[in-house]
Amino acid sequence: MTMMIAGTASVTEQTCRSCGGPHMDTFLKLGRTPLADRLTTDANRGEAEPVFPLNVAFCQDCSLVQITETVNPRILFADAYPYYSSFSQALLEHSRENVLDLIERRGLTGDSFVIELASNDGYLLKNYVEADIPVLGIDPADGPVAAANKIGVPTDLAFFTLELAEKLREQGRQADVIHANNVLAHVADTNGFVAGVAGLLKDDGVAVIEAPYVEPMIDHCEFDTIYHEHLCYFSVTALDNLFRRHGLYLNEIKHLSIHGGSLRLYVEKLERVGASVSNQLAHEKSRGLDAVEYYRDFSAKVDQLKVDLRSLLHRLKADGATIAAYGAAAKGATLINTAGIGGDVLDFVVDRNTHKQGKYMPGQRIPIRPPEALLDAQPDYVLVLAWNFIDEIVAQQSQYRARGGKFIVPVPTPRIV
Repeated sequence: MTMMIAGTASVTEQTCRSCGGPHMDTFLKLGRTPLADRLTTDANRGEAEPVFPLNVAFCQDCSLVQITETVNPRILFADAYPYYSSFSQALLEHSRENVLDLIERRGLTGDSFVIELASNDGYLLKNYVEADIPVLGIDPADGPVAAANKIGVPTDLAFFTLELAEKLREQGRQADVIHANNVLAHVADTNGFVAGVAGLLKDDGVAVIEAPYVEPMIDHCEFDTIYHEHLCYFSVTALDNLFRRHGLYLNEIKHLSIHGGSLRLYVEKLERVGASVSNQLAHEKSRGLDAVEYYRDFSAKVDQLKVDLRSLLHRLKADGATIAAYGAAAKGATLINTAGIGGDVLDFVVDRNTHKQGKYMPGQRIPIRPPEALLDAQPDYVLVLAWNFIDEIVAQQSQYRARGGKFIVPVPTPRIV
């Protein structure tokens, strides 16, 4: 279990975050990179950015894939954190469908209680509020918390810890449903987080957790989803081991296309493992996701993708083309920094998130503008850094495309659409 020391910028892990085992096999090294969500401003453009090692390892004891550097979470998430979930219409619709399904399946009413961990700007919980179901959001980023409270979603500014879970339990605030979307992978104290979920969940409650799935990440060469905020990359095998350690059972899973391939996990205190879980465990065993050999050639595939992407972009530039990018996303920061794609190639990046506009991409310092800049400048090509929302982006930019603009999708292999 990782314990961050106050004031320590980062810690290099020698043992597994989940099981504590010592048999860690590093299979990918992306070098020292800046923090993917730490945007540069005009005020600090002249300052050097902190960079940290970004290496990925496989635990031979419990099958968890993880990065080996833990950056202090207060540096990662509590310092002007710029991610606001509500700027993605696709994510809003995805979340609402999830909530409506749970209200029906679990028979939730005004007597129920729902908690979301890393609730961001209230994008998901607001659907429960509309149904008059009591909620509590917990998030460590002050901007999104303020936005959530402003729209009537009660949200506490805090990191979710075992200590906080015990405090809420003592107050009688155990939950019928606990949501945790794209947060389990971000947590330095993996075991403390899961133990907190177990303590805060009612005996007949369910924790509904979404996390990117390691299989499509490896198979589709989605290396740009690796950054310091994402500490873990889960298989069902690793998740099952983790939950059972804390008296929880992974009883059902759903495969999701969002974020390049994710899992929705239904976790309960009662063991009633369904076919969706047992079949997936068997699938992983047959494909070898529980052994390091499955991950061995990932590094070579990543290197080839970066070479192919740089070659494509430089060929277009040599032919006189202008190129911008869409999506000042964390995955975009990993891509441009590890592939060495800078301002000599990309004129600017656009993003709908107003909290990012007027700032600069980490590392490469490429300016971030509103999406309208695509029509103003009409670049010949747009490199889609937020490729996990490619359909939404293409639909938004129909006018740009009608004028002859083209999109470049970088993974799993660079292609022009």
